[in-house]
Order: sequence, then structure tokens, then C-alpha cells
Amino acid sequence: MPLIAILPGDGIGPEVMAHATRVLEHYRDARKLPLELWQLDLGAERFLRDGTTFPKDVQARIANEASAVLLGALGDPRVPNLEYARDILFGLRFGLDLYANVRPIRALADRLVPLKDRTAKDIDLVVFRENTEGIYVGIGGQFKRGTPDEVAINEDVNTRKGVERIIRAGFEYAKRHGKKTVHMADKSNAMKHAHELWYRCFFEVAKEYPGIDAKHVYVDALCLYMVQDPRPFEVVVTNNLFGDIVTDLGAALQGGLGMAASANVHYADPKRVAMFEPVHGSAPPLVGKDLANPIAGFLTVGMMLAHLGWPEEEERIERICAEAVTTGNCTPDVGGTKGTKAVADWFLERLAAS
Repeated sequence: MPLIAILPGDGIGPEVMAHATRVLEHYRDARKLPLELWQLDLGAERFLRDGTTFPKDVQARIANEASAVLLGALGDPRVPNLEYARDILFGLRFGLDLYANVRPIRALADRLVPLKDRTAKDIDLVVFRENTEGIYVGIGGQFKRGTPDEVAINEDVNTRKGVERIIRAGFEYAKRHGKKTVHMADKSNAMKHAHELWYRCFFEVAKEYPGIDAKHVYVDALCLYMVQDPRPFEVVVTNNLFGDIVTDLGAALQGGLGMAASANVHYADPKRVAMFEPVHGSAPPLVGKDLANPIAGFLTVGMMLAHLGWPEEEERIERICAEAVTTGNCTPDVGGTKGTKAVADWFLERLAAS
């Protein structure tokens, strides 16, 4: 029986996760999917209460027993250094070697697309972001801190293993889903050493996939092209930092971060535990106002169910989410008038009837 660890997160995270959990409970109780839900008390509240971040025993049980993790948004202004959040996120992504951050970018309704003369069918791509290397590894330091001569350094770590496996994940996804093109975004013109590795590795791996067109694009140009015309892009592969930026741009094309789901997986070994996360952020100003958009949470649950072996349920969930937007049964950020709970109630009713 798949064990799903649920970390509610901070800010609006617990609100969104509460309704995402209701969806999982529906699948467990009404549709009889063999799911075991494990609620974890981790996040800012726990850290402020007793200093706990990500206990070793919890991490070990997740690694050894869980099939998936559902993670709410992390971030609380009461903890400005985000120590606990780093321990949780890095403990999951780095500790479990979840090297592929997979971000689908699909618009569910024409009116959500902010681009002139573009419709929902024009927004359909997926970004593969390297998740365990790059500038986010935290290697570096500060010298002469607080003085006019201060020096601050962050190292950008890129290994052949790390680069090759995320590139191969992008091509494998394209092959499995009938995509014809994979773009790789870097800055090899400016970051000669690190990104020359990406450039060289990309075209070497591409030779193993002769039916797929491999295209290189500088990341700044990619951002320009995505706004001008996103239609040529099907699969995009890039590094940790650039993927962070490009996927938020992509979220704007699909209606905002409240519509953005993500998966963090060890793509070469789908049997490993994976982590799923709506990427809307903790949004402290929205806490307790019944304004948080729960759709990203629902779409994230859909990605999780597909990963666990029920892809038809991801399709079902996405259809109902699209219906929620087109009929106005959604929150104000995507043109509706309903609150978080009312949207979730409507969604659960439609899910039960479908």
C-alpha cells in the first residue's frame, strides 16, 4: 500500500494541503485506492515551538517506506533565515536524490493566457529543471562581511553525471509522450566552463534519440521567445537556477502560481519515493482570508496519482480543474468569486460525480 507523507507547510500551505488531502481521502475511501496517509507536524510552527527542522528518523522512514511526499509551501517571515525550510527541502531533494524537478506548463482556459492572440492550446510544455546541483548547492562564503571590501561567493556546481541524467530525462519524457522537440537552455556564451559541459552533453545525449529534434537556446532568449510565442516549445531542460526562473515565467502563461504543480523525482527509477509540491509559495498576506487558490494542489495530487500508477486520475482531475476555471468556480486570482473552501467543495462534488 503506497504510503504518502503529507507536510502541510507554512502560510497558505496548510489551507491548500487540507483540501488536497480531502482529494486523497476521497480516492482512498470512495474509490478504494490503496493509499495510506501520514500527516507530519513539520514547518515553521514546529520549528518555532521546539527547534525541530527535519528529524533523521522521519527522513529515514520517508526514504525507506514512503512512496510519495506531498509538500505544502514553505516560508514564514518569523524565520527570516529559513533554516527549517532549507533542511526540509534539501533533505527531500538532495537527500533523496530527486534530481528532476518536473513542471508542466499548461493553460486550462483561454482567458488565463496573458498573451495577445494566444489561446490555451498554445500553452503546453514541460520544464525539466536539474534539482540537486548548480548554484543552489550552498557552496561559498563571505569574506570581510559588513565592510566596504566584502566579498561574497556562491559556487555553481555541475557534474557530468548530474547534467547528463537530467538531459536524458527530458529526452525520455519526449520519447514516451510523443514530443518532437527538446530545447536545452544555458548561458554557455557567458559561463564558458560550466555551461559548455551542458552544451556538449546535450548534443551527445541527443544522438541516442534520432527521432527528436535537439535545439539549444540561451536562457535569456528562451524567456523572450516564451512571451513572444510559446508554441515551439514542448520539452525544456535547464539547470537549477534557470529552471527556477523559467518555470515562474511559465506559471504566468498558465494563469499564475495558483495553477502551477510540480513533481520532484528520480526519473531513472520511478519506484523511488518522489515529492510533489504546488509551487504557489506561502503567501503570508493571504493567510486566513479564504483566498488561496487550491487548484495547484489538486493538479499536484493528479501528478502524484499518475506517478503511483493511476494516470487516468490525473486526466480526470485536470478536466475538473479546467471546468472549475471555465465555469467560474474558482478563486479571484483566476477570475472567479469563490473562496478556497467553496472551490474545494465544488471540486470534491464534481470528482465524486465523475
